[in-house]
Amino acid sequence: MDLFDKLKILTDAAKYDAACTSSGVEKKAAAGGIGSATACGICHSFAGDGRCISLLKVLMTNACVYDCQYCVNRRSNDTPRATFTPRELAELTIQFYRRNYIEGLFLSSGVLKSPDYTCEQMTETLRILREEYRFNGYIHAKAIPGADSVLLSRLGTLADRVSVNIELPSQNSLKLLAPDKSKHSILTPMGYIQNRIQENSTEMVRYRHAPKFAPAGQSTQMIIGATPETDFQILNLTEGLYRKYRLKRVFYSAYMPVSTSALLPAADTKPPLLREHRLYQADWLLRFYGFSAGELLDAGHPNFNPFIDPKCDWALHHMELFPVEVNRAPYSDLLRVPGIGVKSAKRIVTARRTGPLRFEGLKKLGVVLKRAQYFITCSGKTAEGLKITQDAALRSMMSETAFGRLQDGLQPEQLSFFEQPRLTQEDVRKCLTGQI
Repeated sequence: MDLFDKLKILTDAAKYDAACTSSGVEKKAAAGGIGSATACGICHSFAGDGRCISLLKVLMTNACVYDCQYCVNRRSNDTPRATFTPRELAELTIQFYRRNYIEGLFLSSGVLKSPDYTCEQMTETLRILREEYRFNGYIHAKAIPGADSVLLSRLGTLADRVSVNIELPSQNSLKLLAPDKSKHSILTPMGYIQNRIQENSTEMVRYRHAPKFAPAGQSTQMIIGATPETDFQILNLTEGLYRKYRLKRVFYSAYMPVSTSALLPAADTKPPLLREHRLYQADWLLRFYGFSAGELLDAGHPNFNPFIDPKCDWALHHMELFPVEVNRAPYSDLLRVPGIGVKSAKRIVTARRTGPLRFEGLKKLGVVLKRAQYFITCSGKTAEGLKITQDAALRSMMSETAFGRLQDGLQPEQLSFFEQPRLTQEDVRKCLTGQI
C-alpha cells in the first residue's frame, strides 16, 4: 500500500482519540538534534501569538484482534486496514516536522497480533525518532493494556506522556461491550506507570542525569453516552483516578455512533456533546477549585443540569452560603463563587491587602460580575441597582441558545413566571433547579 494511503487511513482511524492537551513538559533542542517542547503546547489549537500548534495524531495500525462494539477499528468491522512499519512512521514524522507541519507526535494503535507485539512496534518507532533522528519534540504514546511491564518501561522513557484508555466507566459495561478487556488489565499498567513516575522523581533528585520517565505524566480517556452510567458515577470514578493514580487529565469522549449493535445507542442518536462539556467543567472543579464529586452530584441528582454549568448549579443549591463578602472571605470560599476563577480569586486576595475592594475594581481583576453579583457583597453592600429578575439571572448564568431553549420548553403556567417584575434569590434558585 502507498504510504500516503496508509497515512490517510490511519490518521482518520485516530480521530476518536482525545489528544487536545497541553504538553506539560519543557525541553530544548539537544546539541546535534532537532525539535523541542514547551509546556503550553496544545494539540490542534492556536497559541497566543497566532501559531497553530499541532501533533501528528496517528495509529500504528488499525488492525485489531479485539472486537469492542463501540470501536470503529474492531475486528468485525469491514473497513480498510493498514499498518505502518516503525521506520515508515518515524521518517514520516521527521519529514512533517522539518516542513513545520507538526510540533510533535500522538501515537496510538489497534492491537496487532498481541499487546506485546504492538507495544514493541510503537517502542521501536519512538527509538528511531529519539536515538537515530535525535528528535527532542513532544511525544504522547498510548500504552497497550496487557503489554509486559518491561515494554511499558521502555515506552515511558521514550515518550513525554503515556496514557492508558479506561474506555468505559464500569466493569459491567466493559464486559458487555468489550469482552476482551477487563478493569484489571487497564488499571494494572496505569498503576505501574504511576509507580515508575514516582520512582523516577526520586531518582532525579539523587542523580541529576537520570533518564526521565514520562515527564509530562499520564492521562486516560473514557467514552460517554454509550452505556447507562450517570454523571455521578463517572465523576466519582474520575475523582478516584486522580487521587489514586495522580493523572494529569481525564478525557471524556462523547460516543459517536459507529455500529448498529443492539447493545449501543441507535445509529441516528446525536453525540452527547453538551454532556461531555459539563463533565469537563466539573472535572476542572475537581482539579482546581477544591470541589468533590459528592458535592456536585448525589444519588438524588445523578446528572448535571444541561442549562447551567456545574458551579452555578451547585451555588444555586447552596444559597445559604451566600452572599460572600469579598473583602474578608478566604480564598477557598472565593473559588466557589460563580464568576470568580482561580486567577481572579488570587488577585482579590492580593489586592484587598492594600484597601477595600469595590464592584468596579472586581471587574478590573477579571471577575465576571454578570454572574458573581448575585453571590457577593463588597463591604456589606450588594451591587448598585441590582434587581434579581428572572431574565437577568437566567441570562447571566446561561448562554443565549440555552436560554432560548429553556423558554421554548416552558409550560403555559410557567411562562407567567417571566412576567414577574421582581424575584428573590430563592425564586431564581427554584426556577433554575426545576422546582417551579
